[in-house]
Amino acid sequence: MDNKNIVILMMGGKGERFKNEVPKQYIEIKGLPLYLYILRKFNRMKNIDSIVIVTNPDYYEKTIEWNKLVESDKVCKVIKGGQGRSKDVKSALEVVSEFAADDDIVLIHDATHPYVDIEGTEKVIEAIKKYGGATLGGKQYDTVYYAEDGMLNKVIDRNNVVSGASPEGFKFKLIYDVYEKSSSEQLDKMTSAGAIALANNIKMAIIPTDILNLKITFPGDMEIFDNLADTYFFKEDK
Repeated sequence: MDNKNIVILMMGGKGERFKNEVPKQYIEIKGLPLYLYILRKFNRMKNIDSIVIVTNPDYYEKTIEWNKLVESDKVCKVIKGGQGRSKDVKSALEVVSEFAADDDIVLIHDATHPYVDIEGTEKVIEAIKKYGGATLGGKQYDTVYYAEDGMLNKVIDRNNVVSGASPEGFKFKLIYDVYEKSSSEQLDKMTSAGAIALANNIKMAIIPTDILNLKITFPGDMEIFDNLADTYFFKEDK
């Protein structure tokens, strides 16, 4: 039997740096909350079997209603987050444990990354089968420096540097066991699944992406997404 591929869509945060009354993942862009662009695309991927959504608890009911605006038949569970990112991932993994086999694949995608690289995600899945873990990574095109005390210290070979992108993915049992054994303090310190995986000696392959690795952090980032949603990031989904 083929392994199942399960997406955990992380969108439980408040987006405090964004400084907006409505958290960034729920701001409407051309009539749809931002996260629905991501959800719709994952839902249409043939090799994605199930989707678990971790939502801001204040938007739990609205998330369930919004999901009806697009195809979302692969969503098997919507849960309330808000405990902090790593604890929210742990809660989602506990839900996944109810139906996942040990070698099923879990992809963790942050709604703050408003894109779905289909080809890259498929390569992440294949790399996970081989190594146990993998992540999409943003290539570096500019000169990259190491800085110390506010001053440039040295140039870093940009071929050895990637920026974190979504999704990160793992064989289910491998990452589930790590989260289950991690203390509350450890989960508070490490916000990315990749960081927790590396701290526990889980190998992670890097799959470079050519897609603009946009992360919605400040209002200007949302303006970029608004301008590029239909013409670049999700042009096939109009």
